[in-house]
Amino acid sequence: KGANQAVAASRLGARVSFVGCVGDDPDGALMLRELRAEGVEISDTTVLHDVETGRAFVWVDDRGENSIAVVAGANFRLSAAKVERTVRRTEPGTVLVVQCEIPVATIEAAILASTGTRVVLNLAPVVRLCDDAIRRADPLVLNAAEATALTGIDVRSSDDALRAARELHPRPRSTVITIGAGGAVWVKGSRSGYCPVRDRVAVVDSTGAGDAFVGALSAALARGADLTAAVAYGVHAGSYAVARPGAQASYARIRDLGAVPGLSTS
Repeated sequence: KGANQAVAASRLGARVSFVGCVGDDPDGALMLRELRAEGVEISDTTVLHDVETGRAFVWVDDRGENSIAVVAGANFRLSAAKVERTVRRTEPGTVLVVQCEIPVATIEAAILASTGTRVVLNLAPVVRLCDDAIRRADPLVLNAAEATALTGIDVRSSDDALRAARELHPRPRSTVITIGAGGAVWVKGSRSGYCPVRDRVAVVDSTGAGDAFVGALSAALARGADLTAAVAYGVHAGSYAVARPGAQASYARIRDLGAVPGLSTS
């Protein structure tokens, strides 16, 4: 997930550095080549010699929906100490994107070390984190199934998603819940909004669409976009991705979606 999100953000013009681990094997070498080719900085990616690169096995049905089995491999060797060191030397205003295919202690260390950075926490898969880590998320990003798992609310519509976002405890600084073809909702304090899919598309392959959303959302936030604009851009990126086969291969570039919203021109 992290590599997908990095590529999605980089294709939309963000300067991205990937922090992770791969094995000393053909899969790891391929991943590093592809990240480098996509403009992602990989100097903080460690090659380990005693473990295989993590992998995901994906099955896509005739409706374009996917099932995924994950082998963690080197992902679960990413240490808390490494991410703490890396996060602490990031520039103020950096957006830190964290997902949950790495050890819980590492996730928490990254978030709690993130003074001066904005944390986008994609709680996928759902894991139990300390309250302080959840409270720093701005936003916490969930899909409908993840929101249901956390709140017990059967999330099928935008109204369900808004209700689930308000039921979260502890409360993050902001919350975004995606609902597939229904778009996404956001809640920040007493304010909330709904961003529908602008143009209906035929779903070819939903693999990696959530990562396309997170990457686009994060790229927009890094440019100074407000949450409404960033979520809308993420929805547009996710919709673009599901209409094409594959994960990273389906991700949009700026020419496909239009300019990334935001105030910054750097």
